[in-house]
Amino acid sequence: MNAGPEWWEDHNAKSLRSKVSCLRGLVELLETEINLTAKVPKLMAQPQLSRRVFLVHGHHDGLLYEVARYLEKLNLAAVILREQPSGGRTIIEKFVDYADVGYAVVLLTPDDRGGLVKAAYEEQRPRARQNVILELGYFLGKLSRNRVTALHMGDVEIPSDYSGAAFVAVDDRGAWRIELARELKASGLEIDMNLAL
Repeated sequence: MNAGPEWWEDHNAKSLRSKVSCLRGLVELLETEINLTAKVPKLMAQPQLSRRVFLVHGHHDGLLYEVARYLEKLNLAAVILREQPSGGRTIIEKFVDYADVGYAVVLLTPDDRGGLVKAAYEEQRPRARQNVILELGYFLGKLSRNRVTALHMGDVEIPSDYSGAAFVAVDDRGAWRIELARELKASGLEIDMNLAL
């Protein structure tokens, strides 16, 4: 093989043409990508979640106010329906109007008992009030599972259709506070975890 200057010149020219051809192909591919991207509608910016948190509750006022003060400590606004003015509305109208929130915390406290009709009283289990279960379902539909947390107290019955969602047990040590703060943060709310302690 003769590797004289002419051969090297010819070899370099072929190599350069090959590289230019490759670059043209890449430019064409990039232009196609840019054109396709321009045709895709721009995603709207995600609106900031409301910092209002609806508190669904039964008859356990101690837990209700403990959770409300904790939410306020996290710089969230606790919405307790009975504290809001009715303005001549029915209870359901008032509920729907105040349900425009970024998150819901549902307190499942043992305020009722229930079980099968034929079951003896001793076989009935502690349950949350019926309105609490109804409002839990409402917020699951309105906000989705990732923006609803149920705090449950004691041996209260958990609705079977709600399995797989966020349940946090209210414990005497207060570990529920950290778990609730994590759920709030995971939903997209800005939570300073230093305040959660």
